[in-house]
Amino acid sequence: MVADLLPRRTGRKVRPFSDPRQMLEGILYRLRVGIPWRDLPDCFGSWQTVYTWHNRMARDGTWNVILERMIAQADAEGLIDWSVSVDSTINRAHQHATNITRVTGASSNYNNPLAEPPDHAVGRSRGGLSTKIHALVDGHGLPLTIILTAGQRGDCPVLIPLLERLRVPRTVGRPRTQPDELRADKAYSSRAVRRYLREHRITATIPEKKNVIAARRRKGSKGGRPPSFDAESYKGRNVVERFFGNLKQWRGLAARFDKLALVYRAGVMAVAVMMWLRKLSDTL
Repeated sequence: MVADLLPRRTGRKVRPFSDPRQMLEGILYRLRVGIPWRDLPDCFGSWQTVYTWHNRMARDGTWNVILERMIAQADAEGLIDWSVSVDSTINRAHQHATNITRVTGASSNYNNPLAEPPDHAVGRSRGGLSTKIHALVDGHGLPLTIILTAGQRGDCPVLIPLLERLRVPRTVGRPRTQPDELRADKAYSSRAVRRYLREHRITATIPEKKNVIAARRRKGSKGGRPPSFDAESYKGRNVVERFFGNLKQWRGLAARFDKLALVYRAGVMAVAVMMWLRKLSDTL
């Protein structure tokens, strides 16, 4: 399914070309067990070669294209539930990931996923230096879009960039760029978010914060009507929590060891590809 996207042997007679399958197996093995790149077993070849493949696939967007292809095929087979959920999780940054020059206070780059952010998506939260993974998943808990930010960044400002990055190509017609429904917790309850969802005709299943409810009641009839909320549909939001639980089964992602956010995000994308591949293989 992905052979045409991987590096190929050229006609020049240079050093022996690495086996693409062996390189992918080495990348996934390292993500699964969480060992340093230098400790990769010899059966995968040189660890420098395996890391170079992963780094280049991260920088040229190969992992993004592979994930997009998986999602497009799933959409063509009707396997995507477009009642999506959004949330984030914080992963502690190991000292090996933080000994790099960072621009303190710089914001992560939402618009270009192939550009290394100036803060390297590392920030100081209550638990220390950490990275936050924001994910938009479908109704089955399979990832659609992923963004990395520093650990202290809020959830609400990243929601719109997540939705704007959603793009699922189709064989006929334009790519699909918006879901039917969005399920989110109270952290995403804001006027800007609700206005955006309303303008794009996306059903918002987001509970209100207690202080907002109290403020509206104090105003009486001038407070307006409360936004609609489907408590039964909100029960399906747990799929995003299960996604993060499955993601952290990969020890190379449960804690951040990579210095570059680009490389760490590529690891998250690789695991997302494996999740979708398992879903597609069940239908073959």
